[in-house]
Amino acid sequence: MQGTELWESVGIYLHKILAAFFLPTGIVLIFLGLGFLRRSRFWIGCAFFLFFLSSVPLVSNGLIRLVEYPFERMPVHAMPEADAIVVLGEGQAIAPGPEVISEWIDGDRFWGGIELYNAGKAPLLVFTGGWIPWSRQTRSDGEVLMSCAARLGIPEENMMVTGKASNTAEEAIEVAKLLGKEKRLLLVTSAFHMTRAQRLFEARGLNVIPYPVDFKADTSKNFSIIDICPNAKAFEKTELVVRELLGRAFYTVRDWLWHF
Repeated sequence: MQGTELWESVGIYLHKILAAFFLPTGIVLIFLGLGFLRRSRFWIGCAFFLFFLSSVPLVSNGLIRLVEYPFERMPVHAMPEADAIVVLGEGQAIAPGPEVISEWIDGDRFWGGIELYNAGKAPLLVFTGGWIPWSRQTRSDGEVLMSCAARLGIPEENMMVTGKASNTAEEAIEVAKLLGKEKRLLLVTSAFHMTRAQRLFEARGLNVIPYPVDFKADTSKNFSIIDICPNAKAFEKTELVVRELLGRAFYTVRDWLWHF
């Protein structure tokens, strides 16, 4: 591994590890540790309360809608034309076995990009080269998705994959390198992630038209007793929200320091 790649890998590990202490799981464990070390019912109670609150669907759905605001799912025909469609990666799930075969984690971003392309909204479909050092993946997310798109009949000359990128900021850098600045892009990513992604891409001089997909807020149901019954899926949503807010805060502080 080259020196630059080594430091990049170390940075990714530190980013993930440090962030864990500010997420609900990490905070609950810290509270429990304080409770046992100090034999304090107060800290154990704090851990229980935070875990319960984070696991309640009523709370998690409200929080996820907060980070998805003000975006709504738009029909493809309502979207304007652009120079390119950029689909952000969402990771790979590698199935057990020696062949290292990738399976879908969630295909909403991919299918959103395909729909836009088939509707003639842009002549170029770009996938970002998502990559993390601890994965078994042999190809970047973008390479896997481009091969899927090719099997659906999209010409390879109308598709591109960026260089490797381990986070959204790097994806924005790689897209700007690939396409140049001042391009008009239809940006496809999850709704909860769109605010941060749009900001980072616009900071690179790109003209972003958001096309949010993969909405996590469930508006299909009326309120019921189930909404106040804790479950693991609700806890996962809450953790997703906190992680996203931490990401937004990080780039806000970084930009402030750069301009200080």
